[in-house]
Amino acid sequence: MKVLVNGCNGKMGQEVAKQVKIAQDMDVVCGVDRIDTGDNNFPVFTKISEIDILPDVIIDFSVPQASFEILEFAKKNQIPTVIATTGFSDQEIKKIEKYAESLPIFKSANMSYEINLMAKIVSELAVKLENSDIEIVETHHNRKIDSPSGTALILADSINAALNHEMNYEYNRHSKREKRTKKEIGIHSIRGGTEVGKHSVIFFGNNESFEVTHNCTSRDVFARGAIKAAEYILHKENGLYSMNDMM
Repeated sequence: MKVLVNGCNGKMGQEVAKQVKIAQDMDVVCGVDRIDTGDNNFPVFTKISEIDILPDVIIDFSVPQASFEILEFAKKNQIPTVIATTGFSDQEIKKIEKYAESLPIFKSANMSYEINLMAKIVSELAVKLENSDIEIVETHHNRKIDSPSGTALILADSINAALNHEMNYEYNRHSKREKRTKKEIGIHSIRGGTEVGKHSVIFFGNNESFEVTHNCTSRDVFARGAIKAAEYILHKENGLYSMNDMM
């Protein structure tokens, strides 16, 4: 399987290239990034228009603008694409859904099997602990751009769906002078050091609390998940696929 890595010089892009090299029957044939550092053992293109190698699949760990640039290339050449980039707006997600009408796209804000299992677990807990105050705390390294994390939103959305979409998300409680409501999920972001990713969902009841935490200590978890997604989507029909489909 010939792989193109979009955002190949970023930390996750480098990790994907490393894990592809370890995997069998798979090879990174080229990468795309703003600058060719010369450190890669495959061709790196700084402009989409310069790509002269057609891969079997694209793995995208970049930023939203770069994701749409590679999606246009993928659409033109009918190449299945794995989008692991985060920070998309609601309007941009709808745009991705439109692209998925023309080619197979696998999209997940978190490529870890365990974090998606956690989303399922907390959605079930939310129903059983319906009178709880629910708070989500996410911690990432100091170079992460988007906030809250896409994974925090995966967890919030799974809880909200289980509760009939009646919950509101509160990101900015410091600007309000009022007590929390039962219909809100507080989402808090911490940035510092080299933390790869830690997510906690806390259910606060009367005189007790219930906490579920996932802590990732290495980026190779996400890279391996993206590779599995690439294998999964390779021969799929056009459409938008998620981790739930693969699970």
